[in-house]
Amino acid sequence: MRRASGLTGREFARRAGWRDATLVSMIEKARRAVTDDHVRLWCRICAAPRGREAELLAEQANVARMWVAFRESQHQVGLNPTQRMLVGDIYDQLRLEQVYQTKLIPGLLQTEAYMTGVLTDVRRERGLQVDDVAEAVQERLSRQRNLRRASARFSFIVEETVLWLRPFGADVQREQLRHLLEVMRLPTVSFGVIPMAADRRGFRPRESFDITDDELVTVELASGFLSLTHPAEVAVYRNVWADLMSLTVHGHRCRALITAALQGQDNGGL
Repeated sequence: MRRASGLTGREFARRAGWRDATLVSMIEKARRAVTDDHVRLWCRICAAPRGREAELLAEQANVARMWVAFRESQHQVGLNPTQRMLVGDIYDQLRLEQVYQTKLIPGLLQTEAYMTGVLTDVRRERGLQVDDVAEAVQERLSRQRNLRRASARFSFIVEETVLWLRPFGADVQREQLRHLLEVMRLPTVSFGVIPMAADRRGFRPRESFDITDDELVTVELASGFLSLTHPAEVAVYRNVWADLMSLTVHGHRCRALITAALQGQDNGGL
């Protein structure tokens, strides 16, 4: 915008009333956080076309909501209030949830023991001061009622290694696999597995992600949640989902993989 208006950084700084002209470069190169005040300032000084300010402010609001760091959201308040803040009533309202997992059984399909293991590890790894694992487990389990909601559909894809890994011991994994065999009978649930033997040429594994109603993509990283709502970014993940689905087996072939992993727990798993 500044270059299109013919302004140098020094002249822009003068019109903005800034003594330090390097602020212009720092903001434009994202070395300083861009606020809505900055958006308005650039639009005013650069004489942006009508409607451009509102468009950029909407984009700024989207970016501000995109990233939630775990250290900011969980350190003081614990697991349970944070889950309510991040998830809210999304599961009560969604129509379609698509989940791809490379490391763990998806949360909506976890048993109480498996979920307790997950959240206990989360609390330990992030050094949370509040011990509310039990409350957080019950909060998460309560969301599973939505799997029986006739107006919703849930589609899950996991890598086959998820079935074999035993992050919380063989007994917990056996119970979890038996639960999968039961829950995949629900008419609202589609559960599939990408076999380890699948030909992956052109379809490499991706980061775990959720797509909600084709409008929101959520990616949980080591340090926080990334939420994507821009249509172009959501479209990228829809295409990735289609690629992964082309490798996925369902029905009796899926059950055979789960059964093999269940039997393998007695032989040491992976």
